[in-house]
Amino acid sequence: MAKRLRSDVTKKGPARAPHRALLYASGLSPAEVTKPFIGVVSSFTDLIPGHEHMRRLERAIEKGVHAGGGVSFVFCVAGVCDGIAMGHIGMHYSLPTRELIADMIECVTQAHQLDGLVMLTNCDKITPGMLMAAARLDLPTVVVTAGPMLAGRLGEARLDLVGGTFEAVGKYQTGKISLEELRACELRACPGAGSCQGLFTANTMSCITEALGLSLPYCATTLAVSSAKDHIAYESGKRVVELVRRGQSARKFLTGEAFENAIVVDMALGGSTNTALHIPAIAHEAGLRLELGLFDRISRKTPHIANLRPGGDHMMEDLDRAGGIPAVMKRLGARLHDAPSVSGLSVRRIGREAVIYDDDVIRPLERAYHKEGGMAVLGGNLAPEGAVVKQSAVPATMLRFRGKALVFLREPAAFRAIAARKVPAGSVIVIVGEGPRGGPGMREMLAATGALAGQGALERVALVTDGRFSGGTRGCCIGHVSPEAALGGTIGLVKTGDTIAIDIPQRKLTLEVTEEELARRRKRARPIRPEIATGYLARYARMVGPASRGAVLEGGPEV
Repeated sequence: MAKRLRSDVTKKGPARAPHRALLYASGLSPAEVTKPFIGVVSSFTDLIPGHEHMRRLERAIEKGVHAGGGVSFVFCVAGVCDGIAMGHIGMHYSLPTRELIADMIECVTQAHQLDGLVMLTNCDKITPGMLMAAARLDLPTVVVTAGPMLAGRLGEARLDLVGGTFEAVGKYQTGKISLEELRACELRACPGAGSCQGLFTANTMSCITEALGLSLPYCATTLAVSSAKDHIAYESGKRVVELVRRGQSARKFLTGEAFENAIVVDMALGGSTNTALHIPAIAHEAGLRLELGLFDRISRKTPHIANLRPGGDHMMEDLDRAGGIPAVMKRLGARLHDAPSVSGLSVRRIGREAVIYDDDVIRPLERAYHKEGGMAVLGGNLAPEGAVVKQSAVPATMLRFRGKALVFLREPAAFRAIAARKVPAGSVIVIVGEGPRGGPGMREMLAATGALAGQGALERVALVTDGRFSGGTRGCCIGHVSPEAALGGTIGLVKTGDTIAIDIPQRKLTLEVTEEELARRRKRARPIRPEIATGYLARYARMVGPASRGAVLEGGPEV
């Protein structure tokens, strides 16, 4: 053990008698006060199915910490279920909680001068918020993602949250299924604890965490209900004490090479486009800057080798059965940097020792599902600072598309039109006022895109927005258009009836309006004000930066 622990400032010497008295009052013995203090940062809540089983995992982590020679202290952070917050005012608050979570962890950890952290997390903004805190604090840290949910079952069909509910709503709207069938889907789509079953944002971020080297091998895909998850939690608790002994803090692992590895794995899997927000935000906290273009450069040379829902039909339980992230690393081989991980094993060694059990779930590079990775970054006059699309989930017929704009201010108006089936074939739905500042909070739009998918409209309709999408979105849905409308972006100048050309292979998003006409519109344009101008979101809107830089808090003018 190092001669001096960080926590000694709170517990050593005669002047710290009051501090020790309070620690004793918390149940510690004099012997325990001399050991490393490990914070177990939990996002347990009854509100989120991906988190409601965490009390069990907290105990396993605590056992590991004590077995390793440390003392554990559980404290909790807030969590939002994006599925429950979707489609109403609640979704404004989801992305902004990422910054709150990072700040909360910083405050507690610094106030109590903890020696190390185990972060127990699972869902969309909670995992990146914790990773941002890990990068910012730069302490010995191990992350335990709490695991995916089992697939739902309805007869012989396997269900997931997106296909079994959000898209089922669209099927009901078009008469494809009855109200009774919709009710059967909602009862069976989500059978228990865990993050939603496909490669949506929560599970994508779990895979990213493992690829960054901050989780133990197999953590990302090990199911929430399995005892193997408890074993990983226990070993993570032990491991963090060893990291404290060795003085190995988070930034030893969060290097430029590690972030490139994470993006390579992300592109190979075809993960959520939300990683284009979260990975740069985590890197920012580590003192690194990742340009949005890096995602596209890596995607162009990384084959898409795993086709999970929403783009394919495999689920996280299939990826786990096939060998998990270590097996994906094995396939990728020398495409990954040989970076270190908290396990003590390097990335390439983890890959070499892995076994691939299913060549269809994790395909050989020469038999990839697509030659390029899951995400494309588009430019052009409609998105001069970039826009993103999950190209692996776009029908081949929609990779190039030209249509008439149908403009809506914010998602609810668009959803009402979609639900009423008032979106003609050949339309490009344009939703403005949903960016980080204009929303505020950059809402996900799974209600709208799920309804389009359920109606079978995604082969004849595209969607473009300065907001963002759930990781469960599929189709020609282009988000993160930057600059956003609230910052004077071109997307705020689009009028219904304008022609928009989408060319994903050429990475172009073009509004076919002359520069002279755009200049005239810009002079007449009225600024889009945030829908919520009070409380936390008012402060968030004043400080949040653009999506093209990860929507991190940067400060800025009054809104």
